[in-house]
Parts: sequence; C-alpha cells; structure tokens
Amino acid sequence: MLTPIHATTVLAVLHNGQVAIGADGQATMGNTVAKSNVRKIRKLSSGKIITGFAGSTADAFTLLERFEEKLNAYGQNMKRGAIELAKDWRTDRYLRRLEAMLIAADKDELLVISGTGDVLEPDNGVASIGSGSMYAQAAAIALTKHAPQMTAKQIVEESLHIAADICIYTNHNLIVEEIS
Repeated sequence: MLTPIHATTVLAVLHNGQVAIGADGQATMGNTVAKSNVRKIRKLSSGKIITGFAGSTADAFTLLERFEEKLNAYGQNMKRGAIELAKDWRTDRYLRRLEAMLIAADKDELLVISGTGDVLEPDNGVASIGSGSMYAQAAAIALTKHAPQMTAKQIVEESLHIAADICIYTNHNLIVEEIS
C-alpha cells in the first residue's frame, strides 16, 4: 500500500493592510518526492478569499468544496463559514477521517481550520500549516517586526524560501497569491 501524499508548507501574512498566502509545490510519498509543482492555493468567493491546504490533496479538495458551500450558505462570511465547516468536520463520520488542514484569508483576517474543531485566528497576522510551518512562521514574524517596509507578498516569499532551506518536505517552487 502506498503512503498518502502529504508534507508541505503553507504561510499566510496580513501586514500593513495587505494579505498574501503562499505554499511550496512539493508533495511526498513517504520519504520520496512524488511531485514538485503541486498547486496548494485556491481562490474562493470570486477571489475575495484565498485558501491554502496541507495534508492529503483529495481530502483537502473535499474540505474546500464544503467550505465553499458554507461560504455560500452564510453570505460569504469567512469566519462563520469556517466555524460551520469545523463543526461538521469534527462531528460528521465521513469528514472526521479527512487528513488535511486549511488556512483561509480575506482582506481583514486569517484563519487556521482543523479537523479537531479548531478555528484559530493568529494574534500576530501570521498563520502557517504543514511540515515546514514553524520555520516559515518564525521567519515571517521576524520579518514583520524587523523589516516593516516589506510587502506581505515579499514576506511570504522570503519566509517560504527560508523554510525550504531547512525543511526537507518543502521546496523552492512557490505559488503566492494576494488579495487586492
């Protein structure tokens, strides 16, 4: 039996009124690189919400479809949609087995959504998930404090490159999206 494809780094930054979210392109099966250019960032709500995922790709797509349904049901209210998704994810027998995490960002806030029922809103304007998330998060927090002239997109790119230099499950093939 094959090991599920997983391992990645996704980072979102809300800085100086700008929002950017990015991810590397690496997917692994066990300790082997299966693909180097996976697109882990998706736009929802006509580009007003950007999401990133880590974990099983098929599971993440299922969750993104459900999240979009929740957004439509609750007038594109990201926080309410995320809370309703997290409730379903935690209590539904099928959804409970899905192995993925999501970051959602709009122009005003960042959310980390997990299958344990958590919807976390970071205090520092930086959210990260995946195997290299702590490296990227540490770099992004440092850059927001010590290089305030950088844009949110620049901070995401630089932080993901730092994570890729350290984490073997993260590569330098980045996709970064902004909310305009």
